[in-house]
This record gives sequence, structure tokens and C-alpha cells, in this order.
Amino acid sequence: MDAYERGSTGPGGRYGPDRADEPRGTQGAAEAAADPAAERDAEPAEGASVPSPRSEPAPRPGTAPRPGTAPHPEAAPVAEPGSLPAPRSEASPERAAPGQDTAAPSALAALPLPYQIGAALALAVVAVAACVHLGMVFLYVAPSNTVTKQHGKAVDEWIYPEFEQNWKLFAPNPLQQNVGVQARAEIRTADGGYRTTNWFDLSAEDGRAIDGNPLPSHTQQNELRRAFDFYSSTHDGENRSTGLRGALAEQYLRRIVVLRLGRDDAAGRGGVLQRVQIRVRTTNVPSPEWSEENVSTSPEYRLLPWWTVPDGEARGGVR
Repeated sequence: MDAYERGSTGPGGRYGPDRADEPRGTQGAAEAAADPAAERDAEPAEGASVPSPRSEPAPRPGTAPRPGTAPHPEAAPVAEPGSLPAPRSEASPERAAPGQDTAAPSALAALPLPYQIGAALALAVVAVAACVHLGMVFLYVAPSNTVTKQHGKAVDEWIYPEFEQNWKLFAPNPLQQNVGVQARAEIRTADGGYRTTNWFDLSAEDGRAIDGNPLPSHTQQNELRRAFDFYSSTHDGENRSTGLRGALAEQYLRRIVVLRLGRDDAAGRGGVLQRVQIRVRTTNVPSPEWSEENVSTSPEYRLLPWWTVPDGEARGGVR
């Protein structure tokens, strides 16, 4: 009988000399137990059934998983008795329903419809006014053109006197004089009489308000000075108007003086302003010690005529 035949127990037999009585299946199992890598890499024999991995049944709702086992994906978490629910994380907000807008409404959209219309109209008016003002300023500072030739009067009425533009900041000859605007008033007293007040140095009052103030008011710095500059540019040395804006300059300066005198209570108890008069005190700035220039430091006065104060201005109707 051939030594390699099936069931042979010879040295070259199938079972070998020491495993004559051991079945092949038992031998393979022993070798697999000795070598785990071989068992992992071994393929199942043809026709043999492969056992499926054991799967844990889904736990019933309300029961906790057994110790040492991973929670089943279908199992709901079970809260311990007496414990508080875990706070919801801000990083994972609730999912919005399909078609629901999650964007926060704007402040304007949150208003009722009438308020939305009012806010839109207010914004439109502000935008139009800003565009008109910028256009007027551009036409005023632009070189002479067709528009300014046809509508120059309208542009000047819009600009003067509050929005006048000039280049005095870059003037080669800066102002070398101290100009002080002073005013006095004729008062009708409560008993029907009349009296004339002393001179009020309005420029000195502005100077005291500015001195030591880190953030002085633009009104205290420039209002009175610019009003007199506007007046002097539209009148000659005899206080006669030289242009179409002379009356406007007089009215502008008079209103400022009336407001300042009212602030100083020039009329007194029961008194009413009837007329005001303005004078301007001009003094040259002294030359520095190293300069050879000699200038007169004696003050010069320019006296303006008496101006009648309308009832509306006299009683504080103009602000």
C-alpha cells in the first residue's frame, strides 16, 4: 500500500508517525490555537459554514445597558432618578422646521408697518437734504459755470452766512489784530421809561469761556467774529451796504447781539430791548522784541448805527 495513501500511518503518511490516530480537524484546531495569527488569516474550508458575529439585542426602552457593553444605537438614554436634564449645548441648536426662516429680523423690519413707512420717509428726507447741501457747496466752491451763472443767487442764499467757505486758513498774511465786538442797548423799563446800558464786551466774554477749556464751543470761538466779518465784507467804512447781502448781514449780526444781551440780562427785570448799537474795538498785535517794525497799539473804534429790535427778537422769539 502506498505510504501516501489516505489513512496511511507511515512516516510520510498523512497523519505522520506521531499523529496516526488524530483526525485532521483536531490537528488544525491545535495548530490554530498555538498560532492566533494563522487562525485570523485562515480562510474557511470549502463548504464550511461561517458563524456570524453575535449581535446584542436592542434593550427595551427604559432599561440601562449591561455593564461593560456599548450602548445600542437605538436605545434612548436613561436618566437616573432625581437627576436634572443636561443643558442644551449652544453649539448644536434645535433643527428648524423645513421652510422656517432662522435669520433674526432687522430692527426696521420688526416695527409695525406705519412706523416702517415713517422711518423710510425720514431716511429719504435726510438723504435728499444731504445730497442737496453737498451739491450747493460744490457749486459754490467750483469755478464759474453755466449752473452758477443761472442759479448763483439760490446757491448764495443757501450758503450764506452759516456755510460760507473760504481759504483763510492758508492765508500768507494771518490776522495781526485783536478785534473786539461790543454792544449796548436802549431799554424800555417796566414803568415806561427808557435807559441806555453800558457797553458789553461780547468778545471778551467769549475769550473767558474759551480760556482754559480743552474743548471750546465752535459758537464761542467763531460765531461773533464771523458775523462781523460778514458785515464788514458787505459794507463800506461809512456802514453803507455795498451788495445784495448787506441787509442779510445786518440782520444776522443784530440777532446774535440781541441773544447775547438777553443772556447777560441787559434789560433787567421787566425791561424790553428797543434798540441796539454795536462798536468794534481794533488793536494791533505788538511786534516781537527782535523785530524792527513799529506798530501803533492804540485801539481804534468803529461805531455802527442804532438798529431797532423787532418785537419777536426783543422778547426772545429768535433762537
